Amino acid sequence: MNRTTAGPSASAHLVELRRDLHRHPELRFAEHRTAGILAERLEQAGYVVRRGVGGTGVVGTWQGVGDGPHVVLRADMDAMPVADTKPVAYASVHDGVSHACGHDVHMVVILGVAERLAADPAPVGRLTILFQPAEERPFGEPSGAAAMLAAGAIDGPAPTAIIGLHCWPELPAGSMGVDRRVAMAAKDAFSVRLRGRAAHAATPSPGRDAVLGVAELITALHQHVARARDPHDVAAFNVGTVSGGRSQSVVADEAEITGTLRTLEPVVRARLRETVERTVDGVATAADLVHQLRWADEMPPVLNDPALVTRALRCAASTLGQDQVHHLAEPPMTADDFALYGELGPSLYLKLGVAGSEPAVSLHSAGFDVDERCIGTGVAVLETLTRDVLAASIPAADGAVMASVGAAGSDLGRLAS
Repeated sequence: MNRTTAGPSASAHLVELRRDLHRHPELRFAEHRTAGILAERLEQAGYVVRRGVGGTGVVGTWQGVGDGPHVVLRADMDAMPVADTKPVAYASVHDGVSHACGHDVHMVVILGVAERLAADPAPVGRLTILFQPAEERPFGEPSGAAAMLAAGAIDGPAPTAIIGLHCWPELPAGSMGVDRRVAMAAKDAFSVRLRGRAAHAATPSPGRDAVLGVAELITALHQHVARARDPHDVAAFNVGTVSGGRSQSVVADEAEITGTLRTLEPVVRARLRETVERTVDGVATAADLVHQLRWADEMPPVLNDPALVTRALRCAASTLGQDQVHHLAEPPMTADDFALYGELGPSLYLKLGVAGSEPAVSLHSAGFDVDERCIGTGVAVLETLTRDVLAASIPAADGAVMASVGAAGSDLGRLAS
């Protein structure tokens, strides 16, 4: 799926770098080689660079001669513990590790924008480039965005705009998708551990069966969460792991489940979290089990600033043509710690079309790849948008622009992963 076709062309050095990063993926907080390459490229372009921010993060800054807007561009660096099964020369050389979420593309797009802006810099304003570790989060593990922010990755004046993008296999390469408001859902991961009393399977009455309790709990959670949703509520609930017991001949004294709750609206999020908590307590009490419910990986939704949406729609249409700009009507239920940057100022998270003529392979899959035409598209749109923001303060959202581009774009959107 890595053909280069018509549309904004990707510089050969960016394609080469993308393939190098894809061949050498690194897991969360271990992106040492990756970070070193990106830091060196930023220094060569003229940026003031800080390394090791929040672990392995890289921050590059460019300051114009005068005060002006402050634009932050962010890309995530980490790969996933997913095997790479693609029959390509640039497939991962590390067993069981791959860039199955497209972070290699995110990095080269942001680097390409940074290089172009440095080669012909805006006369005023400030540009901050963030290469962030650890966006992918196993249960209970820290967020790379939180680590970078705690380490002071964004300094200087308050950001005027914080911009990022994500590969989107549902959109064709050469195009860009824009969500009107919600770009990613809120996510709350949970674990529930039930503790009972072991007993011999031949005489189970003295025991308190934690495995049976977990079986009842899974059914009850799905039932009660579904019933607590109103017809217009958007939510996704999942129990993803089950563990417990040590022998087929023993009544299990301990069992555990983990799962996720994903929502778009704060009121729905609060109601369904309460439902989970009440259900766990009720099932455990009825089964005479001790329970421990733990919430983790709590992440707010990624929200697009309306004024930045207007500006992005205009810039993308002028760069790609209006028929290549897709107004995404249905927010996805995926999550991203880019949400934390949005708490510092106006933010925008774009969806970069990466699909070629072959059927798209979903994110987080062993065969995930992109049509590399997407690199040139991402660089062109983000450079235009960044220069536009640096040139003037952000205006109020223009409903007419939103309506015209929205009518021309595709009504694409939901990606389940």
